[in-house]
Amino acid sequence: MRRPPIEIRAMPAIFDKFGIQFQYPEGWTLNVEDETEAQDITVYNNDGAFWSLTINDDADPAELARVAVQTLDDQYDELDSDPVSDSIAGQEMEGYDVNFYCLDLTNTAQIRAFRHGRRAMLVLWQAEDRDVGKIAPIFRAIMTSLVRSL
Repeated sequence: MRRPPIEIRAMPAIFDKFGIQFQYPEGWTLNVEDETEAQDITVYNNDGAFWSLTINDDADPAELARVAVQTLDDQYDELDSDPVSDSIAGQEMEGYDVNFYCLDLTNTAQIRAFRHGRRAMLVLWQAEDRDVGKIAPIFRAIMTSLVRSL
């Protein structure tokens, strides 16, 4: 009798520092910067897509989101941004959906900001449009794991 093939699934990597936790795909690169006023955590894949979290004490989440979209607008020509309200795992968030060109490729980014206690959380994810369909659910899963850990 032939046995079915065994499916081996990679365990997700887990970030657990600064009083937060989230899961991200194993094999992605993690970069952490711990500054006096803020912590920046970024995970990215080999294709250039990334998910980034900035934690800033006592900041206004809406202002962080506005500055983030303004920074992108200053960097890229023909940037389109739309303000959005979102809810992930019951956490209400404000931010922007953004589209722009970079090196003749169209890119999509999402900026989401929310407050947890006295801390403002700003999330920015970005990917080339050709990859958005497969990568957006991964970014959403990272966000969901973050929010559920809070």
